[in-house]
Amino acid sequence: MLKKMSSAVLGGVVLGLLSTSTMAVEFMDEMWAKQVCAAWNNEAVLTEKLAQMPEDMFGEGYQWIKNDAGRGYKIITLSRDGCKAPKIQLNIAEKKGKTICLYGGKLDGKKLKMDVDYYMHATDENWTCMGSGGCGVMGSMMTGKLKFEGPKLEAMKVMDPFASFLKLTGKIEATKTACK
Repeated sequence: MLKKMSSAVLGGVVLGLLSTSTMAVEFMDEMWAKQVCAAWNNEAVLTEKLAQMPEDMFGEGYQWIKNDAGRGYKIITLSRDGCKAPKIQLNIAEKKGKTICLYGGKLDGKKLKMDVDYYMHATDENWTCMGSGGCGVMGSMMTGKLKFEGPKLEAMKVMDPFASFLKLTGKIEATKTACK
């Protein structure tokens, strides 16, 4: 009896795992944002290089992550052109000498400060191009494929990590269904 019950429980667990792993994540929904946040924290260019970029690259005492308006974090918001909602949000902070993602999900009501935070949006086609690395960051910004609000000069100074972040958006498998 116990053996039959164990098999049934195990079968249910396996079936549950299979159905969960095959469930489609929608591009730029809450679950996708959580996955992007986790992927950020596994990307050395974002966690280490961005945190360790020489201060003198920006001027005496300046570091990208420290430009946070005294809040202790920066906010990055992303959306798909043509979609009314949702926008997603990443909160980025310094922790133990690394630049990490603390939160990935739907907008949490924090007000953006455009001298330190970022809002980026593009068409699905352009997100796909940037996520695959087929469209360069600078070219995407200059041609308007990537619409961008925030400290542009700062973003240009951290172009390598910024490029890694945009490629990260293509590493998370997701469907791009029509906007609701």
